[in-house]
Amino acid sequence: MAKTATGLQENVAGLLCYVAWWISGLVFFLLEPDNKFVRFHALQSIIAFGALTLAGIVVGWITWIPFIGWIIGAAFWILCIVVWIICMVRAWQGQMFKLPWAGNLAEKYMQPTGKK
Repeated sequence: MAKTATGLQENVAGLLCYVAWWISGLVFFLLEPDNKFVRFHALQSIIAFGALTLAGIVVGWITWIPFIGWIIGAAFWILCIVVWIICMVRAWQGQMFKLPWAGNLAEKYMQPTGKK
């Protein structure tokens, strides 16, 4: 694995892109100008977990409905945690694992900035 602009190995930086959901993705997207692997995982984190954060706000409004809302809320957050863990493990393994929709967008917009 190659070193990144942050001095970390690619797989470690890729994993860290997901640790704090879209926030850590944004940090690594701004700090890593050239490494395609890190930029891909950072951008995928921003897109996927940004969308899940917004969806979580909506789900939060639904959970006031007794029983049905609680089930929907619990299922949503379990799904979020599973996706989060899968993304971190795949990045740690050095894979360019693409989530549906978010992975395609990340791949399209991850081009290096060329800054030195």
